[in-house]
Amino acid sequence: MSFVEGWEQNFFISKWSMQQLLVECPSIYELMGHPDYDWDTTPLMQIWREKHDSSDNACSMLESYEPGESISILEEALSNNKIFSSAEVPQMVKFYNIFGVNNSTPHSVCHGCEQQPVSDLQQLLSLEAKYIYVDGDGTVPVESAEEDWLRAEARVRVPGDHRGIVCDPHVFCLLKHWLKAGESNPFYNPLNDYVILATAFDIETHRDQGLTISALNEDWEIISGDTEDQGKGAAEQMALVGTVSFAHVKKDQSYAGTNATIVVHPWSEGKQHLELWAISFTTSG
Repeated sequence: MSFVEGWEQNFFISKWSMQQLLVECPSIYELMGHPDYDWDTTPLMQIWREKHDSSDNACSMLESYEPGESISILEEALSNNKIFSSAEVPQMVKFYNIFGVNNSTPHSVCHGCEQQPVSDLQQLLSLEAKYIYVDGDGTVPVESAEEDWLRAEARVRVPGDHRGIVCDPHVFCLLKHWLKAGESNPFYNPLNDYVILATAFDIETHRDQGLTISALNEDWEIISGDTEDQGKGAAEQMALVGTVSFAHVKKDQSYAGTNATIVVHPWSEGKQHLELWAISFTTSG
């Protein structure tokens, strides 16, 4: 449910949304009067308090607090408020956390400097502050966004700013995958936004006089939407080749062996080509 509405930088909360907030959120809202205003009739916070006399008999007493006095009353009332820290997502609800990264985000602020220290706190209103930045979406630091304190099905970092990730194709793919909207892609990995496709598959098996030989040839493509760094130096990169072999002699004197070779080609136009060749053979005892 969306509580905040608006256009560009002008946001407001509609009356109906505020009513929903009051119903859905375990919070207490008090309309407090300004403590330093010269009121014709001072607004009061009144509380019927339970009191006990000298004989420990309970009785009711109406207490009134002016705006300045009511602050300490509310602070005491909220001193043990742990509703949000102990809140849990219902078992039937799945929570997913998507947040932006790779943007300088203000974290700490510094006023003045060693050469020009602040002599009067009133100067803070006109001084230009210097910020210390951390990774985030430009508004919320990663450390804060990632620590949701909830039982998340997944937490995914998306390169983008606070409002820009709403229009990011990666986020659209994540929502589409989690909501199971449209045609499902079993090869899609929402945590890294990779799609792995088998483009070719071929296997042959031959048997002759106790000898069995199987040959496998597979081609795969890894497709990623993040192509910013994949093309850097791609022309100078060479394919990576790896080989593994295995052989085993069984108790009945039968023999088995396998040899596999994989070739990983450099990224090209958002795709990475993988080739796999494997051959296995067995002999009967």
